[in-house]
Amino acid sequence: MKFTCSKTELVQAVQIAGRSVASKPQTPIMSGIYMHAHDGLLEIQATDYEIGVLLNISAEVEKPGEAVVSGRFLQEVVRTLPDEEVSIQYDSSTNICQISSGRSNFTLLSMKSSDYPQIHQIKEGKTFKASSAVLRDLIRRTIFACATNETRPVFTGALLEVEGKEVRMVATDIHRLALNQGIIDEEQKNKEYCIVPKRALEEFQHITNSEIPEEVTVRFTRSEMSFETEKVYLTSRLIDGQFPDYHRVIPSEFGTRVTLNNADFLAAVSRAGLIARASDYNIVKLIFNMGEVHISSDNPTVGKAEETVPAVIDGEDVKIAFNASYLLDVLKIINGENIVISMNDSLKPAAVRDPEKEDFVYILTPVRTRT
Repeated sequence: MKFTCSKTELVQAVQIAGRSVASKPQTPIMSGIYMHAHDGLLEIQATDYEIGVLLNISAEVEKPGEAVVSGRFLQEVVRTLPDEEVSIQYDSSTNICQISSGRSNFTLLSMKSSDYPQIHQIKEGKTFKASSAVLRDLIRRTIFACATNETRPVFTGALLEVEGKEVRMVATDIHRLALNQGIIDEEQKNKEYCIVPKRALEEFQHITNSEIPEEVTVRFTRSEMSFETEKVYLTSRLIDGQFPDYHRVIPSEFGTRVTLNNADFLAAVSRAGLIARASDYNIVKLIFNMGEVHISSDNPTVGKAEETVPAVIDGEDVKIAFNASYLLDVLKIINGENIVISMNDSLKPAAVRDPEKEDFVYILTPVRTRT
């Protein structure tokens, strides 16, 4: 194998692939990145069996071939090369991969490429296409609500649901739930769904970080799914299980509706959270009355914080308490100037909405306090 390619493109591709290399490989081959040069392309693959990524970049291929080298050292070497042009040559008789750029030359030992578990691309299953911008927005506004405790795996991922021309994503850890919706171009005949691991969604965000939207083909079967763009193919195992009926979690009506300036409220809750996070339950207390919200937190061993923020209150006064981190998580992802918090009483779930994004809702369970 012998080819020449752009350092910039190679660095970007290897860094993306490197995130899918097994952190604790059971066999040496799983610590590697697979390269296949052919037909004017360099194909790069990496997988840890849970997630896999395949990328293509342009290359001047003098001799087609394949090689597997250490993912860690390949990333470190190509990132530090001096010139924009990189030449890589692999000699199968010596199992040595030579990497050259300018006056720099490296040799890396190669592993047996036939032992590498190449990525199987999904050709069948449920399929729909969506803009990368739509999918990224779905993910950004939901995955922070995924559970981190793996005792109940179904909550460590997000429900991806497509119906008609709508695509929805829902995530919950029981204490809170985030739901976001978007629009796709082609109408789907049947309602289809799958539960995607949080890590796969994070990798998709990392891969599709361009400000220019691109078309993404999403495919899934009962056990696996894929995101495919023009240059990148990401595949992941799915989470097996029954996702809870999220419709039952969202209250149908509320007695109090409060409109707040998001930046002001976020800053005030953040300051109160400095005291709250020192306690076991990280609680901030909110009192909505007389055109303002009174925000407080206290810890007997640290101190107390109190602050007020102007509010437009439609309905009865409400006293309620939340986990500060759970409240801040949603305030940070709302882009609009204002937020709307809808409540019934101190012990029933509240809803946080972005007036500029009607398809998004965040349900937050209050914390019971002594006062």
